[in-house]
This record gives sequence, structure tokens and C-alpha cells, in this order.
Amino acid sequence: MYRDLAGPLLGYLTAQGSRDPEDLVGEVLLQVVRDLDRFEGDEAGFRSWVFTIAHRRLIDERRAVGRRPSQPASDEELEAVLPPSSTEPDVLERLSTAQVQRLLEQLTDDQREVLVLRLVAGLRAGEIAEVTGRPPDAVKALQKRGIKRLRAVLERAATTPTDQAPRKNRSQNPSPPGGRQR
Repeated sequence: MYRDLAGPLLGYLTAQGSRDPEDLVGEVLLQVVRDLDRFEGDEAGFRSWVFTIAHRRLIDERRAVGRRPSQPASDEELEAVLPPSSTEPDVLERLSTAQVQRLLEQLTDDQREVLVLRLVAGLRAGEIAEVTGRPPDAVKALQKRGIKRLRAVLERAATTPTDQAPRKNRSQNPSPPGGRQR
């Protein structure tokens, strides 16, 4: 159970800005063990139930300590939490941790939460709806708008030249345009 859930939980909590995601993963898993006898359902329902607990613990943490993370996740942390069977990590592998954090910051809080639950935790729209308490159609709309927003940001970044030759400073170019000396 730990091996299957700890990585996705850590990824979800980290991407959602938890101050101490490792500690929160521990709290979530302890709550799961305490309440396991009350759970009824299949494997997908179990995963949704676990992320519902994580979502509630995250809200509790936000109420106690605020919203923004003090540091972005390291490359190693993000690599450790991405599910190996998903195709989305192939795209994310090409991005640095700082780039992923900047991309996530371009989203609304709701879009970020839905996309992280989808991409990192591997939950489907219905399961995300259970975790977040939103209707499935709202989850789908948030996911669609979030992906559209990320696509626009990435396309804009792709059209911005990043490999331009460095501009010469005036000490390297004694003759300004027009040929006049200063």
C-alpha cells in the first residue's frame, strides 16, 4: 500500500504547496490505517478515498500555516512521484522542476489541483470529483481550461527566441548605429 500511494500522494501534496509534504503523507497514511475498517469499495474507490483524506489534510494545513510553498520541489522529488505507466511524465521529463513550478503558477488554484490529481495521482475525473467535492463536469471543465492555459503558455514560450546572440555592450562596439562617434 505504501509503495503504491506514497509517491502520488507526495507529488499531489508538493504540487499543491504543502509546507511539509512528507509529514502530510505520513498523516494521511496513518488516517487511512485508522479508518480502513470503515472503507467499502473497489481499488479505484480506495484510491479516491485516500486522496480525499489527503485533500482534507491539505486544507487543514493551509488553514494553519498559509498557502504558498517556501521552496519548489527538487528534480528528484518530482521524478520520484510521477507514475511510471503514464505518458504525461514523458512530456514533463523535458521540463525542469523550476519550469514545472512556473507552469503550475500560471493556473488557477482549482485548475492546478485538478491537473495535479490527474497527472501525478493518476485519478480519473469521477475520482477527482469525489476528492475535491466538485461535480464531474466541473472537474472536466477545469481540466480542459487548465490544459488550454498550459498549452498557450508553452506555445508562447516556444515562439520567444531564447538562443539569440548576446547583445554587444557599448564598450565592445565603439561605433553606434549611424557611424557617429561619442
